[in-house]
Amino acid sequence: MSRHRAPLVLAALLGAAGVMHFRKPEFFDAIVPEQLPGGPRLWTELSGAAELAVAAAVAVPATRRVGGLAAATLFAAVFPANVKMALDWKGRSAPERALAYGRLPLQIPLVLWALKVRRDTPPR
Repeated sequence: MSRHRAPLVLAALLGAAGVMHFRKPEFFDAIVPEQLPGGPRLWTELSGAAELAVAAAVAVPATRRVGGLAAATLFAAVFPANVKMALDWKGRSAPERALAYGRLPLQIPLVLWALKVRRDTPPR
């Protein structure tokens, strides 16, 4: 993927994920770790709003460097939810388990992609 297209694809991915937090909040509520204060819906909405804000930051060249760093941070921050999902889904069907377990290592290339978007964006 070209370095000019990569930020827009990343922004689209983040934007779609953010929208899904508001369209299908129950899915995200279920993977919010119980250790977090407040209710799961609060964290679903906050993380959805964060994904939308980061998507916008990555999409706009003037804020892309900070957006790339914010995206990497966000991908790392949601990792505990992916761990919870994998643990909670251990009794599900093989395809569902594959989805849940597949999300875990996927965070690494997402973080690296976001950092590359930051690196490939010249400072303003």
